[in-house]
Amino acid sequence: MNLMYKHCILLFMILGLTSGGYAQKNQRPNVILVITDDQGYGDLGFTGNLHVKTPVIDALARESVRFNNFYVSPVCAPTRSSLMTGRYSLRTGMRDTYNGGAIMASNEVTIAEMLKQADYTTGAFGKWHLGDNYPSRPSDQGFDESVIHLSGGMGQVGDITTYFKGDTSYFDPVLWHNNQQQAYEGYCSDIFTDQAINFIDKNKESPFFCYLAYNAPHTPLQVPDSYYQKYRDIDPSAGFGKDGKPFSKMSEKDKEDARKVYAMVNNIDDNLGKLFKKLDALGLSENTLVIFMTDNGPQQTRYVSGMRGLKGDVYNGGVRVPFYLKYPALSKGDKDVETMTAHLDVLPTLSAICDVEMPKDRIIDGKSLVPLIQGQKVEWADRSLFFYWSRRYPELYNNMAIQKAGYKLVGKTDYNAAIEDFELFQLTKDPYEQHNVLKENKELAIDLKKELDKIYGELIISENLVNPPKISVGTPYENPVILNRNDAGGERGIWNQEEIYGHWDTEIEEGYYDITFKFVQPVVGNGKMVLEANTLVRQMENKKGDTDIIQMEKVYFPKMTGKLLPFYAVDNKNIFPFWMEMKRVD
Repeated sequence: MNLMYKHCILLFMILGLTSGGYAQKNQRPNVILVITDDQGYGDLGFTGNLHVKTPVIDALARESVRFNNFYVSPVCAPTRSSLMTGRYSLRTGMRDTYNGGAIMASNEVTIAEMLKQADYTTGAFGKWHLGDNYPSRPSDQGFDESVIHLSGGMGQVGDITTYFKGDTSYFDPVLWHNNQQQAYEGYCSDIFTDQAINFIDKNKESPFFCYLAYNAPHTPLQVPDSYYQKYRDIDPSAGFGKDGKPFSKMSEKDKEDARKVYAMVNNIDDNLGKLFKKLDALGLSENTLVIFMTDNGPQQTRYVSGMRGLKGDVYNGGVRVPFYLKYPALSKGDKDVETMTAHLDVLPTLSAICDVEMPKDRIIDGKSLVPLIQGQKVEWADRSLFFYWSRRYPELYNNMAIQKAGYKLVGKTDYNAAIEDFELFQLTKDPYEQHNVLKENKELAIDLKKELDKIYGELIISENLVNPPKISVGTPYENPVILNRNDAGGERGIWNQEEIYGHWDTEIEEGYYDITFKFVQPVVGNGKMVLEANTLVRQMENKKGDTDIIQMEKVYFPKMTGKLLPFYAVDNKNIFPFWMEMKRVD
């Protein structure tokens, strides 16, 4: 071997090592899925917002395949279950964002579980909102590592480690690292990004799936002051409404909320800049598929690119979101796709690109986006999308819609309403849903209603909805179990009230348990703690005096499935605990 040839071989090896691509030649792509919380379609510079600063996401959009008619559910937990499974949320047992309806059935197959077939290492960082207890946590659903907050948001009732921090819940939080409480320093979005970067760095030599689910810009609207100062003096309503797009009037509170939201989004943008720089430094950018999307429309009134409605609404302002997919090996990017697509399509798309099989034993409602990315002509004329949102369970024709072939039928009416009480929009001509064309297209509206009825009728009897997921208590996989208000059923409006009926649906293993009850406010000392579980009733006089913690020791339970119904009885009041811990001690 001559000297020059040896030098060439050495140079090739050095270049391979320093590029960072040495470890990932000829293997499946890494996947980074970024989803933000309550960031609407109009909360980006790229989509026409004149005030928010998002240079990193804007650049990503220019380099990506942009799906310009991409849809999600009107609220967060249903969106996340559909995203993870490729199935309508009702099939997965998800029916609400709290009230015991935000627990995804453990028999669902997530993106993470699917990718594990190909030996992907998987990590989830940020918001999960698909169940806080075994068997529905990220670790139970295919994720090797997780750093998350509980329930629907930090500072909300289900997130017991941050709720009592009030106006500082987004700073220096106690989070859940692989199901164990751990204290972190800093701002939540910074923390979740840093943890995702650490995960990528540790797993750079083999394919990984990183699910980065920011809880921002969801309420409470908390942001580092350095970001807020950038927006403190702006008028978020200025400059809109002159381009023919409808623009809702903003109150002074709306404007202040928008300033905080834009500051939070600006922070996310900076964090994604850090993440993408890390990919470049590791030489992983070419072999990494990056998706950016949001989970639903904005909660507060602000610029939403002219669309009608907000979060929770089946109008486009509630369900149409940005969706950008960048994967250099598949597409050079900078491409627009106008075909109607949805969160349901992400799992099938990753199945195709990563060459792993989808579940074959269930209905997958989504479609692979690969043909659209590759510019193939796709005939999806028969495709429809179903939307709904109401608390607890779907209410027939109340905030319900079906979209198909450029038309959208919207029901904001009674269960027995005539077709004339619905609205029909031709989205290709009226993307802002301002003109009801039902009268001149009545037959089409009737046909769409028939399809809506068919889909609704199928989904409402889904096995995981009829027999909803239960929280497992007393297993070796989680002990103790903390039951929080987000997962408590009972009255529809259950939140942080004291006098309210509530319970938890559980499967309890036989054994003895030490039980702790925590209350929002201290309860007075002349009452009695009562715990009902099917036919079992356990009661104990409170001898501690005024207290916010009451404990029962060595309470025996047979193996059972049923509702745990605790309350503190005092002065003709029944006070529901804020949370309840059960620790098996036998």
